[in-house]
Amino acid sequence: MSSTGEQGGGGGDRRGDGGDRFAALRARLLVDGLDVADLDADPMAEVAAWVAVATDAGIWEPTAMTLATVDADGAPDARMVLLRGVDGDGLRWYTDRSSAKGRQLAVVPRAAVVLAWPVLGRQIRVRGAVTPTDDADSDDYWAGRPHGSRIAASASHQSTELAGRAGLDDAIAAVEAAYPEGTVVPRPDRWGGYRLTPERVELWQQRAFRAHDRLRYERDPSTPTGWRIVRLSP
Repeated sequence: MSSTGEQGGGGGDRRGDGGDRFAALRARLLVDGLDVADLDADPMAEVAAWVAVATDAGIWEPTAMTLATVDADGAPDARMVLLRGVDGDGLRWYTDRSSAKGRQLAVVPRAAVVLAWPVLGRQIRVRGAVTPTDDADSDDYWAGRPHGSRIAASASHQSTELAGRAGLDDAIAAVEAAYPEGTVVPRPDRWGGYRLTPERVELWQQRAFRAHDRLRYERDPSTPTGWRIVRLSP
């Protein structure tokens, strides 16, 4: 995962044999489907609720999401990162801002993300504008990372070319020597958070015979909540 490198998630195993464990929940979701009346008026609250369901179900890495950006020529790029926060302002993740995705976001500060849980038959798509989080937010998250993850992030200039693995290992060893376990590893200026402010949020729920449910939140300042929800053909 390019956003952090930590192993986290909901405690599920890495194999594809979780069918029995997830069968009852998947079957219920398949039958219940999605209805506009059942959704929270705040799309980020609904996203958080779906992430919580996936986490509680024990899915491995339930916050893994695809982050899609474009470069200055409009060519798309995508990679997996870890969702590290959901609130009323949007979705947050953390990374090396000098990386390819960071450089792309500096030129075109817009992105799309996808959270998918195939074993539950669920998917979320979000797109909108992206802004860097402030230093205080980045410092708070950095301080909570494992010592080894801070060492690796400090040593690695993400997306730059390496002559070989030894170069990375040597850089990590140098930072480890400077900041042994128990000392404070300072956050590099190039490392920090991003927030995607949603403009559209689509919830996808698998149903029988491909008659899936697709409900989309769209910004609409004329409504009391600032959003309207539409149903899309699958």
